[in-house]
Amino acid sequence: MSRKRALHFWFVDIVIRVEKSLSEELAQLLQAHWVFCTTTTPMEHVYALDASKLFAPDIRVFGARVHGELVGVGAIRRLDADHAELKSMHTLAKSRGNGIGKAMVAHIEEFAKVHGIKRISLETGPSEPFTPARDLYNSLGYEECEAFGDYVLSEDNICMTKFI
Repeated sequence: MSRKRALHFWFVDIVIRVEKSLSEELAQLLQAHWVFCTTTTPMEHVYALDASKLFAPDIRVFGARVHGELVGVGAIRRLDADHAELKSMHTLAKSRGNGIGKAMVAHIEEFAKVHGIKRISLETGPSEPFTPARDLYNSLGYEECEAFGDYVLSEDNICMTKFI
């Protein structure tokens, strides 16, 4: 499923589409995500994927564009037949507060439903820099849960899940 989808949030036209390769623009956005994760969380508890690992058969990467500019990214990794993980969610600082994260999660949830996924889980940080992310996920019905997959809970992370 590679169709584009235009969403309208906060008077901003957001176009979300599958990213088929690691372009320079996407690499820069994923680098911003990596820097955020590694400056707010001890390295031993950073679970962000290296950009090169995002283009695996079990992962689909989506980019969000406003006026043609890549401003957000998100990915979904299938864990099993009906469970997937939300990965690499990041919106450029200059574009936050415009509904891009919400649009991305909505798009990924719709993609997941079409592909038979019934549950989406994620790992994020419990500290203050991650508050906007946790607030977003809570507002969309995600709840804290036990660790899933290969995650180990610590003082530096929490897991959340939602049945869709």
